[in-house]
Amino acid sequence: MLPAQEAAKIYHTNYVRNARAVGVLWTVFTITFAVITVVVFIQPYWIGDSVNTPQAGYFGLFHYCIGNALTSELTCKGSALDFGSIPSGAFKTAMFFVGISMLLVVGSIVCFSLFFFCNAGSVYKICAWMQLASSTCMVIGCMIYPDGWDSEEVKRMCGQRTDKYTLGNCTVRWAYILAIISIMDSLILSFLAFSLGSRQDKLLPEDFQVEEKGTGAKGGWRDTRMGAGGKKTMMIFSWREEEEEIDI
Repeated sequence: MLPAQEAAKIYHTNYVRNARAVGVLWTVFTITFAVITVVVFIQPYWIGDSVNTPQAGYFGLFHYCIGNALTSELTCKGSALDFGSIPSGAFKTAMFFVGISMLLVVGSIVCFSLFFFCNAGSVYKICAWMQLASSTCMVIGCMIYPDGWDSEEVKRMCGQRTDKYTLGNCTVRWAYILAIISIMDSLILSFLAFSLGSRQDKLLPEDFQVEEKGTGAKGGWRDTRMGAGGKKTMMIFSWREEEEEIDI
């Protein structure tokens, strides 16, 4: 059998290697998720026309284009900086929550810089909470958006049968589908970040060493403290997460 110290070092090395590999994957997917949320927010392809719609066109969170029946040209309106140009209050609210979701994800990427200054486990948990909040905002945005389908501009494109949560002759486009997919992506990333944060908390400290006791060997580390009445106490934490107090 391997000595306790050598076995502990091998276990610790493998533990750190696996945690770092998963951490790299989490980082890559977080950046990818941020790109997805930016695309979802900007692109005006949440709903669009079909072969049965009176007019051609498409709608996003704030920007939309509707065709002219005479010239067949698209007339585009709407800006994120001009709330008055957005045809529905529900669209404005959905834009707000999706925008917050996007900012939270971008903020979690900015938090990567904290790895150089703070405990890695704490940074993972901060990012996890931000990603969880991002998914919540995206859910709210996706649920509120159909409430604006009864606006006059949407009815002009999709027909008079269009109503709240009833799209009439129009169809759901790829940006809306991508927004729904991003919710699951964000939830998975947040749970993975929580897991990575917990794994970081379980890593052994740098001053790990083995304490021999009797015939058995235990891996652990020392923490010398001042006890009650100025009595010096050494805490020996074992590899099996046992704890003993030895008066010195």
